[in-house]
Amino acid sequence: MGEQEAIETVCDVFDVASSSYYEQRQRRSTIDVERTILRIKVNELFSDSRSSAGSRSIMTMLQEDGYTVGRFKVRRLMKELGLVSKQPGSHAYKTATVERPDIPNVLKREFEVATPNTVWCGDITYIWAGSRWHYLAVVLDLHKRRVVGWALSAKPDAELTIKALAMAYEQRGRPQNIMFHSDQGSQYGSRNFRQRLWRYRMVQSMSRRGNCWDNAPMERLFRSLKTEWVPSTGYVSKQEAAKDISYYLMKYYNWQRPHSFNDGLAPAKAENQPKILSGIS
Repeated sequence: MGEQEAIETVCDVFDVASSSYYEQRQRRSTIDVERTILRIKVNELFSDSRSSAGSRSIMTMLQEDGYTVGRFKVRRLMKELGLVSKQPGSHAYKTATVERPDIPNVLKREFEVATPNTVWCGDITYIWAGSRWHYLAVVLDLHKRRVVGWALSAKPDAELTIKALAMAYEQRGRPQNIMFHSDQGSQYGSRNFRQRLWRYRMVQSMSRRGNCWDNAPMERLFRSLKTEWVPSTGYVSKQEAAKDISYYLMKYYNWQRPHSFNDGLAPAKAENQPKILSGIS
């Protein structure tokens, strides 16, 4: 008995039209091109985020690229592909009320800033590279949470923070009358750093001692960098670390990674949005 005869016999037994069988088989053999492209794109965005992006972030990035897709579909595609976000849970911070007498907490957690180049925040974290610790200083513009400066060094000294500040100052066109906020690290309280702030005509603000929430945007940035991007085993060399961290801060974080503070827009895109809208009008 040939294949066609066998199929027709089975269809007769179950009282099913053979045409219905062939139609269903044809449908199964047809590739859903749109869905396949979407699966590839989801996998690509997830890989670009180093397994950190969840369904909400991927949905936002897909919509920015012109795809009409909801979070439920993205979540289903991620499940099919076996993609699980490695985003961390919540973190509790200690609180304190001690201010530095000569440099008070002028910012007072007023993290919502109306215009760019009004308030910058700075902080230092550590990165393992080349069999030793290196130190990363970053400057963040609070307006849309955009990274505007950074520096990496084997020494956590004032020179490190000055380099990050100088990069921000030059890249942003040497703005005036900025408030610079940081924790009470000795680097930020040093004479050299304070002199640089004076030269740039910036007002200094410092968190209360031991209170991470006074500089919460910086804490969140470093947390994202370490949980989403930096390899768990660190970097082979300082050069590798500098190149990879630069890519994350200045390109991926600023231009691609959706930020909840900006209603899902990446910081640089959110900052440029008013310019785009005024250009259209």
